[in-house]
Amino acid sequence: GNSLNIYSQIGMILLIGLMAKNGILVVSFANQLRDEGLSVRDAIVRGSELRFRPILMTAISTVFGAMPLVLAAGAGAESRAAIGTVIIGGLSFATILTLFVVPVLYDLMARFTRPAGAIGDRIAALQLDRRQRPAAGE
Repeated sequence: GNSLNIYSQIGMILLIGLMAKNGILVVSFANQLRDEGLSVRDAIVRGSELRFRPILMTAISTVFGAMPLVLAAGAGAESRAAIGTVIIGGLSFATILTLFVVPVLYDLMARFTRPAGAIGDRIAALQLDRRQRPAAGE
């Protein structure tokens, strides 16, 4: 089997970056949709639908790009295989997490928050209300 060596750790760093980027894409798009007035569930469903293809295309192209690392022979093939194995296996698993687990967690957690636009609207309404109210001494 393969060991956890410096090359596989480098692959994990790459994997963490890709997974974080994909998760951020889904969440930020859902937040934009919430700011436009959609409910939490509608925003995450729509955001996941719209980000599904780009995330899947990125993952598939990266997996196919890592195939030569795993299949190569010759000098240094063992180190390249370690990076390639981590990228292929990890990215396959991370893509499933991004497409299915991140939306579920967002749906569970975002119910307790307000969209950023709603907070800004509330602050603007309070400032307008303060300007329209007469001062106590008047």
